[in-house]
Amino acid sequence: MLSLRKELVFTMVPEGSHVRSVYLDEKTGILCADISTKLLIDCSTIDTATSLLVKDKIAERYPSASFYDAPVSGGVVGAIKGTIAFFLGCSSSDPNLPRLTSLLNLMGSQVIPCGAPSFGLAAKLSNNYLSGIIAIAASEALDMGMKSGLDPRVLSKVFGAGTAQNTIVDRFNPCPGVYPEAPSSKGYQGGFKVQLMRKDFGLAVEMAKSVGAKNVLGEVGLDTYIGASNDPRCRDLDSRVVYRFLGGNEEWAKTEDPENGGS
Repeated sequence: MLSLRKELVFTMVPEGSHVRSVYLDEKTGILCADISTKLLIDCSTIDTATSLLVKDKIAERYPSASFYDAPVSGGVVGAIKGTIAFFLGCSSSDPNLPRLTSLLNLMGSQVIPCGAPSFGLAAKLSNNYLSGIIAIAASEALDMGMKSGLDPRVLSKVFGAGTAQNTIVDRFNPCPGVYPEAPSSKGYQGGFKVQLMRKDFGLAVEMAKSVGAKNVLGEVGLDTYIGASNDPRCRDLDSRVVYRFLGGNEEWAKTEDPENGGS
């Protein structure tokens, strides 16, 4: 039997198959070790069914161990700044919540208990679905405004002052040169890869189907991220590169007329 001497185990891997392997592999999985009384926290963004399966398997063998889903949000920029949020799959009355909050606050700025096991993942997938849709909509809105003659900086200020205000435009603006710290302004480098958004968006669409929720924009959004993921101009870049995929003007600053709408 493997030996795990630490009381805490954190895991964070790309997909559900990896989580199953890390925990349940018959030769090398965490479940091969004595994890009684251990606190196990999985920060992966995966399907809820896999997370619940792992939790049930752990509970069967080690009833005193505690497993939690705790996916994160905030992107690479948030991780670097220590401002990411954790969506925790437990209730606000969970006896481990104070300890979990203390631990997770070492890495991020917010810990939100979402109610029950796998609810952290359900919240994260809902969040990424909305974030992905907003990135597409923001890219389209910027593009049509710019092609009508507007400066994207002015247009982004309008969004920020109006009912279209959102974090994507404010901090992750898809149009290069509007927000200096956005990945788009750095060649779409250093952000949340478009392939990961494709994965999460697909999981969100599947989750919606499994619970009977109607997503009018789901299939169109997923097709957009599949296309961007397969486009050599976009692959491995930040997911807001959908602006490029949708034909947005990245060279606007070189051709703008300072007498016509520049800020």
